Amino acid sequence: MQPNLKSALLLIAACTISTDSTAHTGVDSDTQASFFTGFMHPLLGLDHMAAMVAVGVWGALTAQRAGRELLWGPLGFANMLMVGAMLGLQGMALPAVEPMIAASLLVMGLLVVTRFHLPGLGAALLVGTFALFHGVAHGLELANSASAFQTLAGMLSATVLLHVSGLGLGWVLRQSNVWLTRFAGAAVAAFGSAVLLSLT
Repeated sequence: MQPNLKSALLLIAACTISTDSTAHTGVDSDTQASFFTGFMHPLLGLDHMAAMVAVGVWGALTAQRAGRELLWGPLGFANMLMVGAMLGLQGMALPAVEPMIAASLLVMGLLVVTRFHLPGLGAALLVGTFALFHGVAHGLELANSASAFQTLAGMLSATVLLHVSGLGLGWVLRQSNVWLTRFAGAAVAAFGSAVLLSLT
């Protein structure tokens, strides 16, 4: 089996195994909050990991060419994640945060399956909207933490790493293994659907 195919299959398996019935698992303990716990959260929180990687894969699959076009989705997500986190730290809550986080998995999975193309700004706005809800959830959790900014810095670093991993994976598979990327997208969408159902 080729190395890139092995990596893709491992990623698919990780994204489809749910160890938590909610859309979001947090880092809300002040005794645990740190750059390290923030960095590890996206890597251990399957909802976050699946969404981050899917954003990158979708960007790579739908880009017309290599270059700035690849970065619209990841940059939109990362920036709006931080905007949402800052709002959450100020105590601002948004309605339906958990369902919107789960919906982000469903939508991102479907975008990977269909390879639906959006212009750069449209892609950034779409994923950025979902990122806002992710960020608010984290900000609210960390509102009383003295280590909030260190934790968010770690989370942002891991988020960017997962975006880059998704971009690389999507770029490698964009011309081959079409059904593998579709299966991966379907798995993420199914994960999001299952979480949405568990919230009703």
